[in-house]
Amino acid sequence: MFHTSLFDSHHPHNHITTCSEGDLGKAKEDEYETKSATDTMDVPSGDDLDPNPRPKKKGYRRHTQRQIEEMEAFFKQCPHPDDKQRKELSRELGLEPLQVKFWFQNKRTQMKAQHERNENAILKAENEKLRAENNRYKEALTNASCPNCGGPAALGEMSFDEQHLRIENARLREEIDRISGIASKYVGKPVTSSYSNLSPMNNNHMHVGEMYGGSDLFRSLPAPADADKPMIVELAVAAMEELTRLAQAGDPFWVPKNHHSESLNEDEYLRTFPTRGLGPKPLGLRSEASRESVVVIMNHINLIDILMDVNQWSTVFCGIVSRALTLEVLSTGVAGNYNGALQVMSAEFQVPSPLVPTRENYFVRYCKQHPDGIWAVVDVSLDNLRPSTISRSRRRPSGCLIQELPNGYSKVTWIEHVEVDDRAVHNIYKPLVNSGLAFGAKRWVATLDRQCERLASSMAKNIPAGDLCVITSPEGRKSMLKLAERMVNSYCTGVGASTAHAWTTLSATGCDDVRVMTRKSADDPGRPPGIVLSAATSFWLPVPPKRLFDFLRDENSRNEWDILSNGGLVQELAHIANGRDPGNCVSLLRVNSANSSQSNMLILQESSTDSTGSYVVYAPVDIVAMNVVLSGGDPDYVALLPSGFAILPDGPGINGGTILDVGSGGSLLTVAFQILVDSAPTAKLSLGSVATVNSLIKCTVERIKVAVSQ
Repeated sequence: MFHTSLFDSHHPHNHITTCSEGDLGKAKEDEYETKSATDTMDVPSGDDLDPNPRPKKKGYRRHTQRQIEEMEAFFKQCPHPDDKQRKELSRELGLEPLQVKFWFQNKRTQMKAQHERNENAILKAENEKLRAENNRYKEALTNASCPNCGGPAALGEMSFDEQHLRIENARLREEIDRISGIASKYVGKPVTSSYSNLSPMNNNHMHVGEMYGGSDLFRSLPAPADADKPMIVELAVAAMEELTRLAQAGDPFWVPKNHHSESLNEDEYLRTFPTRGLGPKPLGLRSEASRESVVVIMNHINLIDILMDVNQWSTVFCGIVSRALTLEVLSTGVAGNYNGALQVMSAEFQVPSPLVPTRENYFVRYCKQHPDGIWAVVDVSLDNLRPSTISRSRRRPSGCLIQELPNGYSKVTWIEHVEVDDRAVHNIYKPLVNSGLAFGAKRWVATLDRQCERLASSMAKNIPAGDLCVITSPEGRKSMLKLAERMVNSYCTGVGASTAHAWTTLSATGCDDVRVMTRKSADDPGRPPGIVLSAATSFWLPVPPKRLFDFLRDENSRNEWDILSNGGLVQELAHIANGRDPGNCVSLLRVNSANSSQSNMLILQESSTDSTGSYVVYAPVDIVAMNVVLSGGDPDYVALLPSGFAILPDGPGINGGTILDVGSGGSLLTVAFQILVDSAPTAKLSLGSVATVNSLIKCTVERIKVAVSQ
């Protein structure tokens, strides 16, 4: 699935013993593939023919258990040994080289036959499934009605997508009625077909408190009526056509601009798609469109799985998607994949800063496989079905085209096209937001590329022993990566402007430039119980983002800004590379405190960077719990309170050699802390705790400013 060879250049000892490729090209070797060992030994070659042949007695020799075990073990590493390897094996096992050769030939033939039997069984089951599904479609189509006149519909009057969606809608309505009937027996009254209650793809990433603590968009979304569903289908099909054309078009749709990017020609767009779907742009909204392409180290099937599973999607893009929910699945797709899948969703998109308002959208997501083998996933807003509120953001057809490449990689072309009211954005972030980099396609593909490398790294099996350090096993490595992933997700959900993650924003804190929130945690093994305060602030620094990132992630400079380390020396105990850039890594740090009366502290840290932004996220971890993780134990029971930094460029590029003002090549830095102020969830929050957190974050900011200005 993943090609870990991308990382082999960093680890020269990362290869197991491999066989020579020479035998694969020999015709003689291929000739032996279909012969058994006995047949080959009993048939002499043309050079050895005897004019007076005498009957030869066939000799059979059973291999010992040890010989079989040794050859089985070698076969797992190298099913095609060369002459040298066969001779070494024969010498070690006391066999003739020809016997070894025939054993491997027979083993390969046996494995091939077994593989074919398994494939045949799978194909047979799939064929039976398709036949049953086809019969169901035929039966349902006989009862289909024309959407215009209400009479019986001929097969040719509906597209394949519409046929499938009509059948799927009928099945879903029956399922909803069945569940409502069951629920009414226990509740005592009929249950309405609310999509948030009956969705088969509930977002486990979100907590119940978050769902009801959110904004009106997430709390009171209407359930699309049956009469609205044909409009949703029509809108999705039109959006798919528009996305495909825009993704593959050149001039005059896309006009080159500075910084190796493109801008959408609005006049040409309106001429081609005059009032499709959403209609004209509302007053007060600004159009923002971008397109970007990237080749990622992941096959197209796994990419589609990520995009169509709301949990995976919000996890992979946690820095952009602050929360997401699938409200209803209108179609699950055809033949066991997502071709034709259609689902109504809501999501909130963010920039990692409390100074940039989030963008909330209520939309339909549609996945389709095109005839040329290209897959496409498109989103388009369903504003017409929302309550009578003024929308600050809506998505015109946005999404991506995914093209499978021969090496298992994929080429992804991403389009972001929105209309948004961003007048509430803070002045220091306006150059970044107005340039389209904050929410645009470049940020999506850069995040996807980096996350695909991270996933490939987590699946790597042959890791040099020197790279493991205190990690005792590959299982421990995976557990540490999983723990770090949860830490980063938790950080991202609390650092943006969204207040919907079970946090309560405190008013009258006496500090306008620091946002302070609080939450109570109980019965959650992933968080320490008690009252937690979160403080976040953003500010501008006249320092390039890369320099700031390298400074903050370096354990040797940590004592210059980290007040909690109390001036102690920091030592890296473990290091896991997460991609080509050395800045993408997970580390386990130990703080050797200058005060001998204090116990040593462990810190889990993940740093990540791409062309659109960087993160340095860390959390103190319990030594006993971390030892369990390093041994391969479950990381979900390690309590974390993540803190850290999000670094963004202050604009689309550097306008000169001297850094003078915002937009000239500096950095936008967000600092966020989470601190347990009381271990009792029922305790009262004191103003002293708020003042302490405020002081901590302000002191950290001042230390960073002094350190990077030198």
